[in-house]
Amino acid sequence: MFVGDALAMPVHWYYNIAALWQDFGQIRDYQAPKSHHPNSIMALANTAKAGRGSQDGDIVGNVILKGKKQHWGQANRHYHQGMQAGDNTLNLLCARVLLRSLSAKGHYDPADFLSEYIRFMTEPDRHNDTYAESYHRDFFANYAKGIAPKDCAGNEGHDTASMGGLVSLPMVIMASLGEGSVVATNTAAIAQQRLTHRSALLERHTLELSKLLFHIFHDLNPDTEQLACAAANNLGFPAAKVIQGVRANKSSDHDIIGGLLSPACYIDQSFPSVLYLAARYHDDIESALIANTNVGGDNCHRGAVLGAILGATLGIDAIPKR
Repeated sequence: MFVGDALAMPVHWYYNIAALWQDFGQIRDYQAPKSHHPNSIMALANTAKAGRGSQDGDIVGNVILKGKKQHWGQANRHYHQGMQAGDNTLNLLCARVLLRSLSAKGHYDPADFLSEYIRFMTEPDRHNDTYAESYHRDFFANYAKGIAPKDCAGNEGHDTASMGGLVSLPMVIMASLGEGSVVATNTAAIAQQRLTHRSALLERHTLELSKLLFHIFHDLNPDTEQLACAAANNLGFPAAKVIQGVRANKSSDHDIIGGLLSPACYIDQSFPSVLYLAARYHDDIESALIANTNVGGDNCHRGAVLGAILGATLGIDAIPKR
């Protein structure tokens, strides 16, 4: 998870692939981001709540991302301004908050996670990222109004059902595997998701991720290519047929992600993209994460979930030491 995110970080939300190559070439190793981002729309983001809009609000700057609001008003400002090679983006840092909660408590405790999440996000200098997705802004807009943390997740909007909503879920799915039931992993995943995202569309994809990871861990000889294709098919994307065509025609991943599927964050496109990559590169995590990085778009969050799937399949020894 953390490798896939950090590898993609310098070109997160690049949609102009020519610009990606001009700035970095093919990314194969951790790199620091450039200050200038050719496709950044951070200057259009609302600093008071989710989505686009005015930057007069002070959720960004006064409640979260303290001392970093100045980065939001500048055109073509990189989302992860000033981060270093190998750094993780905010959603992965929040996943690490969840991991630490699981470790400290010995089990999944939603209230403890919320307490630690709020502390992490509101205390200054806890991280060096400069951007927060819509769901963070909505959560803390509600929190600033005095709403109970368990009820602070924002209502479904155009970007609620996005790839970032899946990033923390492998943690709670893994924590519930000991119960030996896909119902338990599904329940834990949905419970965690609803703390930060209220989205029926996202839940449908959450359940497919939960079932996929459950079978990778519990099946005697899991076939990740077959499992990923089955999950994609359940969501309406014929991954097996697409991969067959890619192999026959020697097609590029850009023909699929950026062609058949959008590289953007929206879950109905981004999760099938992950499943396509997981199936195509089911035995090669390095090639999978490099391919994901270089097709651009929401590659950080795709990379995290792709890393979870192939990390579960192949283990830590499959990750290059560099």
